[in-house]
Amino acid sequence: MSLESVRQFLKQHAPDIDIIETDDSTATVSLAAEVHGVEPGQIAKTLSLRAGDRAVLVVTRGDVRLDNRKLRQAFGSKVKMLDAETVLTLTGHPVGGVCPFGLATALPVYCDISLREYDIVMPAAGSANSTVKINPTRLVDLVRGQWVDVSQPAATTVSAGAGGSPPRP
Repeated sequence: MSLESVRQFLKQHAPDIDIIETDDSTATVSLAAEVHGVEPGQIAKTLSLRAGDRAVLVVTRGDVRLDNRKLRQAFGSKVKMLDAETVLTLTGHPVGGVCPFGLATALPVYCDISLREYDIVMPAAGSANSTVKINPTRLVDLVRGQWVDVSQPAATTVSAGAGGSPPRP
């Protein structure tokens, strides 16, 4: 049903956007990036959060982490992740397929400014093996979202040497 609700949403609001379905799971950022041959940052992950007494969706680049201080500032309260059952109930989408399209419940959608670093991002499309390609600005417009700054800068990967310390040059 989840994939179908996204299909119906796009048919009504953005008929030019095609859903890409794969045989392989794209439920995590790393899996999705590998399957689609893109950078992890281009995978737009949709996080279901509780901010005070309300549920919200936050869409970020796949390779960034949320910043608790920025979240508290943006939402005016402490923010925590929702459990998988609540996510499914509120969004209609299973974890690994959560997206801001075709939601079971009208939820506010916030898109982190980190998405703007790409011309095309790839959020899920309601299942653990579906996605769409979309410009971040169009994504915000399509879901009537708002831009926010709630992530930490993308980290560069450093290999740890013996003892867990980064290698010295």
